[in-house]
Amino acid sequence: MDFSPLAILLSLLFTALLSFAARRLLLSSGWSRRRLPPGPPPLPIIGNLHLLGHLPHRSLRSLSAQYGPIMSLRLGLVPAVVVSSPEAAGLFLGTHDAIFASRPRIPEAELDFYTTKGLVFTEYGPYWRSVRKLCTTHLLSAARVRSFEGMRREEVGSLVASLRESAAAHEAVDLSAQVERAMEDMACRMILGRSTDGEHDLKGIIQENARVAGVFNLADYVPFLRPLDLQGSSRQFKAVRRSVDKLLEKIIDDHVQDTAHYDSEHQQDFIDILLSMMNQPIDPREEKYIIDRTNIKAIILDMISGSFETASTSIDWAFSELMRNPQTMAHLQEELETIVGLTRMVEESDLPKLNYLDMVVKESMRLHPVVPLLVPRESMEDAVINECFIPKKSRIIVNIWAIGRDPSVWSENTEKFVPERFVDNGIDVKGHHFELLPFGSGRRGCPGIQLGLLQVKLVLAQLAHCFKWELPKDMAPSDIDMSERFGLSVPRANHLLAVPTYRLLV
Repeated sequence: MDFSPLAILLSLLFTALLSFAARRLLLSSGWSRRRLPPGPPPLPIIGNLHLLGHLPHRSLRSLSAQYGPIMSLRLGLVPAVVVSSPEAAGLFLGTHDAIFASRPRIPEAELDFYTTKGLVFTEYGPYWRSVRKLCTTHLLSAARVRSFEGMRREEVGSLVASLRESAAAHEAVDLSAQVERAMEDMACRMILGRSTDGEHDLKGIIQENARVAGVFNLADYVPFLRPLDLQGSSRQFKAVRRSVDKLLEKIIDDHVQDTAHYDSEHQQDFIDILLSMMNQPIDPREEKYIIDRTNIKAIILDMISGSFETASTSIDWAFSELMRNPQTMAHLQEELETIVGLTRMVEESDLPKLNYLDMVVKESMRLHPVVPLLVPRESMEDAVINECFIPKKSRIIVNIWAIGRDPSVWSENTEKFVPERFVDNGIDVKGHHFELLPFGSGRRGCPGIQLGLLQVKLVLAQLAHCFKWELPKDMAPSDIDMSERFGLSVPRANHLLAVPTYRLLV
């Protein structure tokens, strides 16, 4: 993380004041008499923020190798604990999940991303439980996911048809962009009832939202610096907020207008359901939580982000690994030929039979979790974990990127893409095994895991089954750029380009 000379100067000016205040706080709270987890010594004002770097999941893994799997940091004035092993994750997300199930309040993000009204960033409590139940019942349940099977078939068919045109011309395609467009259309049809057809820059707005939301803003951790906006984060937040709000207002207005023209046979989409609940309790058992326009916008934003951004990023990483490992691609295509044949496309009913595809997805999520630090949690009370004191209001950061590279679990070849490591080991991605947590675990685990896995597997299977792939301009597999771009999610820094050749017999 870079800081301007002004930030450094201000840090020095405030050092004496903060050191005095921090000492008084420690003495009054009793922290000085309790043993915190080990960690690097903090600097005045900024604490350990300077150690996070441009890719914090990598920097934190290096620090944890020195200080241990439960590591204490100070991010500005905020105490934080970094968790970097399966055993430690089991303690925080399993054994003591109830203590660490909340989310931190970040004033800037609250203002600009409706975080007290949605699902992902909302504090733990009855409102969050009500919203989670609402989203699960009306969008993410097994029955609702099955109801969209026809839509997914249409969208994947459109993706294959587009790629087939490029294959006929032997053209290189921007596969990352093609997948993003397909996942955007799927998300919009599930949540909005229709695709945007380029009417809004939904993809760009969601991606910018994820990028800005993941930035470590100094003012979030040193609040008295907020008015100075040293990193320009407030300006970025406000700009993104205007774009997000304008888009969501347009989506809601369109639905309000369309409602007047619906006939009795119209099937309600998710926004129709939310609008039908306007000015009513979200949950009849919690009558004080009334759903309004802000609630609807917050919930829509979380659902679109979760169903579009994470799925497209997962597919992009997994297919990049397949392109880098031709033998793995050949093994997957052999399985697809055996189970599906070459006279039809893959159907969703085929997916449970594709064991090697399942291993490919697991291995990609091990190496490239979309949210490598998960969404931070916050301790709701003081706790003692492994004889270390965890103060109330501590930020809990679970580094699943580091856990996926733990040599004590995955052997010494942790950096290599080897799906076969999952043969007969029983580890799944559903939060039951703390060695592999791409969807999190416990109360704050992702409620859309079934939908997410289905989308990722279906699109990957079609891409591998319908086409043979080559790299453009005589590129070698080892030339594929696998660099990352950090935000709340971590996508590839550059798009994947490849040349398809259609291989089915129909």
